[in-house]
Amino acid sequence: MMQPLPLNRAFTLLEPGPVTWVATRSSQDGRANVMTITWTMVRDFEGGFVIATGPWNHSWRALTETRACVIAIPGADLIDTVIGVGMTTGAETDKFARFGLTALPAETVAAPLIGEALANVECRVEEVIEPHGLVLLRAEAAWTNPDRAERRTLHAVGDGTFVTDGDRLDRHEAMAAKLPGGLWPAT
Repeated sequence: MMQPLPLNRAFTLLEPGPVTWVATRSSQDGRANVMTITWTMVRDFEGGFVIATGPWNHSWRALTETRACVIAIPGADLIDTVIGVGMTTGAETDKFARFGLTALPAETVAAPLIGEALANVECRVEEVIEPHGLVLLRAEAAWTNPDRAERRTLHAVGDGTFVTDGDRLDRHEAMAAKLPGGLWPAT
């Protein structure tokens, strides 16, 4: 039998893609910062993404003033760092130093790549829909780290628990006419 679920918990059923880090660089003092974001969405096949955030996050000002960022995807082995970054404000802390993250130069934006991430995507802000906390991004360059042994990503349920990628069910051949190749080689 179905039971009612409070609407303020419904998002836990649909929590989108993997937990991401969003790196920015302040236009005021040049400081790099990183925040943990659990609401990131793909919007097209050409590098269009959306993140949900707002003025309550310290990174908001850098994101909206510079109109650029890096979306970095941490591996599941970095769960404690992901949580630490998300629970700490960049207004008071150099998160790169505190959490031992390596800021690498990006090719097209001032925001840094994160060396420990599985992948990094350099993005420009196309539009900010502030009443809804949505930032529409367009990718300009993307990088993967094939040396990372841990390739599982984290997925936030929204209640303080996380799941990781599980078994991979390969149906690439059946869908090859519509899909690009996979990111990682088949194992």
